[in-house]
Amino acid sequence: MSSPAYALAGESYAALGVDTEVVLKRLAAIPVSLHCWQGDDVGGFEHPGAGITGGGIQATGNYPGKARTPDELRADLDHALALIPGRHRLNLHACYAEFGGRKIERNEVNTSHFESWIQWAKDRGLGLDFNPTYFSHPLANDGATLTHRDPGVRQFWIDHGKACRRIGAEMGRRLGSPTVTNVWIPDGSKDLPVDRKGPRARLEASLDAVFAEKLDPRHHRDAVECKLFGIGSESYVAGSHEFYLGYAVSRKILVCLDAGHFHPTEGIADKISSTLQFVPEILLHFSRGVRWDSDHVVLFDDPTRAIMEEIVRGEFLARTHIGLDFFDASINRVAAWVVGVRGTLKSLLWALLEPSAQLRALEEAGDYTSRLALLEELKSLPFGAVWDEHCRRANVPVGPAWLPVVKAYEKTVLAQRT
Repeated sequence: MSSPAYALAGESYAALGVDTEVVLKRLAAIPVSLHCWQGDDVGGFEHPGAGITGGGIQATGNYPGKARTPDELRADLDHALALIPGRHRLNLHACYAEFGGRKIERNEVNTSHFESWIQWAKDRGLGLDFNPTYFSHPLANDGATLTHRDPGVRQFWIDHGKACRRIGAEMGRRLGSPTVTNVWIPDGSKDLPVDRKGPRARLEASLDAVFAEKLDPRHHRDAVECKLFGIGSESYVAGSHEFYLGYAVSRKILVCLDAGHFHPTEGIADKISSTLQFVPEILLHFSRGVRWDSDHVVLFDDPTRAIMEEIVRGEFLARTHIGLDFFDASINRVAAWVVGVRGTLKSLLWALLEPSAQLRALEEAGDYTSRLALLEELKSLPFGAVWDEHCRRANVPVGPAWLPVVKAYEKTVLAQRT
């Protein structure tokens, strides 16, 4: 039975032509891809205890209790998923392979190294997404991978990308849900380069080699992800937005837009409708950059709501893959997942509750006064009661009631990890 608060909220939204029951059904069917690397500070399991060794990625903080093994990471994910409404996905990096104590090079990885992850996802009815790992490796220490001047090093990374695409396609086939395999590389320059063209020409050729094998779209999607700058690539990044947009348009693959990969004052909401004019689908990485691409935990804030509003208003949900990308080692890592996913879902619910048809009709009629007034009045409608009802129906804690559950897990499980 619905709560009295939800019943009143439903009446308020119904007065504007919004059926909250329809909205809640839509929301429950939309997955968010959780990123495994929040749980262990982007360490991976190739070399336990080694941590990050380059690539412009830095997780700051030393909050106790990070996952040290694949089983611990999966247990932490289970705990987080139990506190998040809906059925979602997991996004894996290649460095989270399980080699059973053997040394396997990245150009030799295959599906067998991810069997435990596939079985874990299958048991829970989850889809998987995937990423080649072009960092934390001796052959990436000079800041170049697919753009490397040395053809042998370049070929190593090409072969890694090929292997990861095959792994992603097999994951999608086995789980019955297409895997998005997303390519991001750290390649760039700390100081001003003279030759900007050469690395990009090599990157284009390398990507063509990586993507040469045709894979079944029923099981697999390819995506490329841009970045404005990073640690060690402050002055130049080969895989810029313009480069990858042109590449994706010409090859008809996905573009990944990461909310933290642009100038701090630049939002990605306005890029969505333009990009989807020319590519089949997009991948969105929700993050929160603070002064630089610092990958803070996603919140129910204006930039996140703006992105979701654009997806819903443009009727782009069927062509959009939603994922998260942040890593905060200064707070409880399980709580970071819960805050981030719930904030993302709240933003999506906010957008779904908007009377888009009515607002569009006002705009088409040139009644900008009413459009502005209605957008402003929507801010005070009882959105929170609808969100609480979504959580209640999903049998997850309502409001802040999830926090004591995480605190208890920290005391009994996380605190025992040393």
